[in-house]
Amino acid sequence: MPQSKTDSIIPFPLNVETVRHDFPILNINVDDKPLVYLDNAASTQKPQMVIDAIQHYYTSQNANIHRGVHYLSQKATDAYEEARRKTARFINADSEDEIVFVRGTTEAINLVATSWGSRYIFEGDEILISHLEHHANIVPWQMLCERVGATLKVIPIDDDGDLDLVAYEKLLTDKTRIVAIGHVSNALGTVNPIKEMIKTAHSRGIPVLVDGAQSAPHFLIDVQDLDCDFYIASAHKFYGPTGIGFLYGKAHQLDAMPPYQGGGDMIQTVTFEKTTYKKAPDRFEAGTPNIAGAIVMGTAIDYMEQIGRESIATYEQELLTYARERLQKIEGLSLIGNPKEQAGAISFALDSVHPHDIGTILDKKGIAIRAGHHCAQPLMKRLGVPATARASFAFYNTKEEIDSLGLALEKIRALFI
Repeated sequence: MPQSKTDSIIPFPLNVETVRHDFPILNINVDDKPLVYLDNAASTQKPQMVIDAIQHYYTSQNANIHRGVHYLSQKATDAYEEARRKTARFINADSEDEIVFVRGTTEAINLVATSWGSRYIFEGDEILISHLEHHANIVPWQMLCERVGATLKVIPIDDDGDLDLVAYEKLLTDKTRIVAIGHVSNALGTVNPIKEMIKTAHSRGIPVLVDGAQSAPHFLIDVQDLDCDFYIASAHKFYGPTGIGFLYGKAHQLDAMPPYQGGGDMIQTVTFEKTTYKKAPDRFEAGTPNIAGAIVMGTAIDYMEQIGRESIATYEQELLTYARERLQKIEGLSLIGNPKEQAGAISFALDSVHPHDIGTILDKKGIAIRAGHHCAQPLMKRLGVPATARASFAFYNTKEEIDSLGLALEKIRALFI
């Protein structure tokens, strides 16, 4: 069993200039300007180690897994299953059998909503999410509610972007069947007190799914300490490839769930009269999976471990604090949300300048941010804005890049005012 990650660890200082050399894309120019990449909440860039691992797989390991007895198949199978063990260690799961490989966070939520939901959610039941959620943690539950006649309930937020925990407790009833909550808001960077929320839900016998898409890149995650029933994340958010992610589920939850899809490799026996299925995680990985993606996700985990995840967390918090202070100095700029705890991202508005105009002009200066509703339209409506501009950070970003953003925003305001 992986060792606990709850012990106090003093991180080594992160040398950002050395780290930046690992990411070849950071050397490109956009319109003859050095790239300043501040859209990491959407997707992170990839270190050379990850890029090389993709090529290595296809040049020396490529074969289908679990089925062949030949050398390449066995080699690919071993690497694939080693990636599962790395992922289990990454979040301190009790067993690698609690890790299911999926296309990403979206598929993981759909899998749980469809498979777990078909077993436990019925007409009149309630599903509890929050006002901070990404569409991926709203729409699958709405679809489930429409299928079975359940009701979706929403935890409100205050004007700072923090969850109303008093309201949360009141919303937990004998009809609540699951709480599905994001660990970190992709739009505001709000860090939710999920350990406390899980404990409250469990005291009433209610399981909890945690959307970890925005927390896995920034924190040490210990699912045994959190005691969540499900935890999900996407590799492209933590320096790995697109099209791969993982679903963690407690063993007893996965074992009780019917298959999500049918096909090869998830079966025990097949006849025309009846099919029997393998145990988790195999029963949820029908067909040929993203073998290369899973293996290279393991490489991305290796890379983060080499850098030091405690060091990453410490540096990124310094960067976030610096960014808030720098942006608040800009006349006419308003930060959207002021949560008690924040990670990864800052949303802002600049006088009457539309966020899309901000994003377009910044792009001409080589600065990549995100502008829009961030797949969180209900949150935008709650905040009374159609969209925001969002800067989001990774450990390869620098304070100088934040200064470049600040200077560019000051010039944009002067242009429009």
